[in-house]
Amino acid sequence: MNTLKVEENLSNSDAAYEALVEAHRGASEAASAALNARLVLILANHIGDLAVLKAAIALAKKAG
Repeated sequence: MNTLKVEENLSNSDAAYEALVEAHRGASEAASAALNARLVLILANHIGDLAVLKAAIALAKKAG
């Protein structure tokens, strides 16, 4: 079973953040929410492990 990686794992986290911000630039609130939903589903599929996905959901809910 895989585990959720919580330590920084991006080679350039600032560029990754900027890419996310740029993807939403100029979008309406509804379009931005739809983009986030599609992105979550794409990345959940990429993860491919329900236990890891549930751990990520729990962490995100706790951080909010």
